[in-house]
This record gives sequence, C-alpha cells and structure tokens, in this order.
Amino acid sequence: RIMAALFVAVLLGCSVFNREIGASAGSDKAGIFSEVRSDEATPRGSAHLVIKADIKTHVEGYYVLESRESMHGKLGYPFLFSIDGQRVVWKVDGSQDNKPAYEADGKTSRDPEAREGIKYTLEKNVRLNPGVHKVFFSLPEENYEIEADITLKEGGAATLEFRPVYRTKRSPTRIPTFLKGIARYEVFLNGVRLI
Repeated sequence: RIMAALFVAVLLGCSVFNREIGASAGSDKAGIFSEVRSDEATPRGSAHLVIKADIKTHVEGYYVLESRESMHGKLGYPFLFSIDGQRVVWKVDGSQDNKPAYEADGKTSRDPEAREGIKYTLEKNVRLNPGVHKVFFSLPEENYEIEADITLKEGGAATLEFRPVYRTKRSPTRIPTFLKGIARYEVFLNGVRLI
C-alpha cells in the first residue's frame, strides 16, 4: 500500500510539473521563429540561431522500478523550447554511447558520461528577428527547466548551447555521473557562459 501511494504521488507530481512547464513556457504564439536549414542565407532584417542541447540517459530497463512511460533509453526523447512564447517540442532518437568506466591506469573514469547509456543530441537552426529574446528550455522527463535572455544581431549567426551538468555519486570521490540524472544546465551564447 505504501508503495502504491508513493507511486501515485510521483505520478501526480509529474503531472503537476508538466502543467507548470506549460505555464512557464508561455502561450502558444506563432511567427516568432521558424526552423530553417543550416545552409540557408540569413535575409536582411533577420538573425540566425543555432540551438544545441544534449543529455545522456541510462538504457531502457536499467532501473527496475522506473515507469514504463519513461522516455529514458527510448526513441523520441523530448526537448521543449519556447522563444518569446512560441513553443516547440523536438523529439530526438538517441544513439548508443558506451565510454569506458576506467582509465588506462585502472582508476575510475572522471568523465560524467562514462559507462553505457543513450546519448540524445539536439541541433536546430531557427530564423527570428534581431534583438532581445527570452528562451525557455525544458526536459519534461527530468522535471527540469531553465530560462535565458539572449540578444541577436541583424544578419548575424549565433549559437545557443545548453550543456548538461550531472549529479554526483554518494561516495568519497563525488564523481558526477549521468546515471544520477541532471543537476542543472550551463547556458552559453557563442561560447560565452550566460548561466
């Protein structure tokens, strides 16, 4: 009974969080940005933005008690973005990623993405007006969201990158690992850290 109650509480918590994500991301506006090919020329009066984000998760079935609804290790992992209120969910099919758990000298690897998992890498090109924009990024599967303000120049091309920082193991080494999930994201615009 306790397990059932806990399971229901977790499901309700996720449902509430997903509704909150919808509210945080703003209304479903249109016309703020459009997806374009990476090689398309940027017309006068516009700006080009490359959006990059990634995450590594455990393989499907790694945790016995994980919900079957979880997208960890499956095709179509969702990345939610909103720019000035125009929302989009881009779904990414991950790929197997198996980095060694140990270094050549036998020590445990300090690479946070060491061990077998699924790597999801998003890269999208969008066109929008120059100026200041509010970008909202969320991973509904991780109950995580972050916002950043960016400024784009007319005719210019910029890269907005979301880099994952993983939680650490509870051990004396305190090594971060993707197997413990996301702690936060660091946000970079053209290589300069914003958050």
